[in-house]
Amino acid sequence: MFEIKMDDARYWKNCIDSIVSLIDEGTFTISKDGISLKAMDPSGISMVSFTIPNKAFSKFDVDKQTVVGLNIENLSKIMASSRNGEQLLMKDSGNKIAIEFIGQTSKRRYKLPILDVRKDPEKEPKVAFESLVEVKSDSLKEIVKDASLLSTYVGFKTDKNSFVVLAKGDAGELEEEHMNNADAVKKLDVTKPSQATFNLEYLERMISAAPAGSNVSLSIKTEEPIKVEYKIGEAAVSYFLAPYMEN
Repeated sequence: MFEIKMDDARYWKNCIDSIVSLIDEGTFTISKDGISLKAMDPSGISMVSFTIPNKAFSKFDVDKQTVVGLNIENLSKIMASSRNGEQLLMKDSGNKIAIEFIGQTSKRRYKLPILDVRKDPEKEPKVAFESLVEVKSDSLKEIVKDASLLSTYVGFKTDKNSFVVLAKGDAGELEEEHMNNADAVKKLDVTKPSQATFNLEYLERMISAAPAGSNVSLSIKTEEPIKVEYKIGEAAVSYFLAPYMEN
């Protein structure tokens, strides 16, 4: 049994946005410490890991660890209906999860069926990263948008002094260089120069829920999966994306 309350329903909507960007269904683990989810996207080239501690909720009553499989797309649609000033209450209701929006003068109640998502817990790739780049979320979204003008893939290249973005397609080529401690790059920690290329659509989906004014961390190793991380308030979300290997 669990009953969980959040004072700002829109905050939980923002959290779910970071998950639905990659997967259409998944399993939440609800324990006394908080809520977590880890899942591969249907294509198998990327994964998402989400955690939020119990302190992010105004009420967090959990008798025992519970696993709740849900259609994330349907949950996202329901959360999109949340309004400013509404509180959120979630609790188990038999084989369903009850979701209630509480306003000053009204309440709305939804129920979503709990699914049997039969998947073993996903293990994160073990990569000894060579570079860590911390970029302002707004700047990274602009960088990815610049690359998408010319290509469906984007390359990242690092050395101790710079972070370089590369894109090449039939329409032309882009090389965008950001020096260490530039306005966009908040941190650049390079133990070894690195370079890898990734699917732009997946990167766009991963960073779409990054809050304005926040920082996004990119962990890179040559021709290895990239790790993308950021915070949404108390919640932490990270993604892995396999590199594009040119034939």
